[in-house]
Amino acid sequence: MRRTLVAVPLLLAVATGCSGQAAPAPTVTVTAPATGSPHRTTTPSQDADPSAAATTTVKACELLPKKDAETLATVPLEDGVESPPSSPGCRYTGPTSGPVAQVEIYLGDGAKKIYDIDRTLDHTFTPVTGAGEEAYQEEDAVFFRKATTWVAIRLVRLNDPEANREPLADLARKVAARL
Repeated sequence: MRRTLVAVPLLLAVATGCSGQAAPAPTVTVTAPATGSPHRTTTPSQDADPSAAATTTVKACELLPKKDAETLATVPLEDGVESPPSSPGCRYTGPTSGPVAQVEIYLGDGAKKIYDIDRTLDHTFTPVTGAGEEAYQEEDAVFFRKATTWVAIRLVRLNDPEANREPLADLARKVAARL
């Protein structure tokens, strides 16, 4: 057991390159394919025809800047924390001294999965106009699809969810325009 405890920091040091520098921020590749399913996020394959898709790289914390997250939460938030590249996203949390607040954005398959799970759990959704090709809002989140990229924006606050409805929809429209 003791070897395991000693090996973990060593493995972490090796994984980060022992440089002490922060790892690069994860990115998601946003594609606009000529054809494809409108309900699935895709990324171009290595041998894909470059003329078939326009590709750009987007960082989640740049797509939803801290200023916009604070406007939604109506409280000061800590700097955004990027998620691993395997599930691109960004999370802004409120200070530990309170009040409770957190704003999250997820991109790609992770965003679609959250939406699908919430649908399975029979959450109530209302359509949102002006945010991509399709957009839906529930009590504490908004989901939208722009081209083939799904985005989820979630808000954690201890206030009346109805007060967050329009600010969430407005933020989804802003983020969709940035994609």
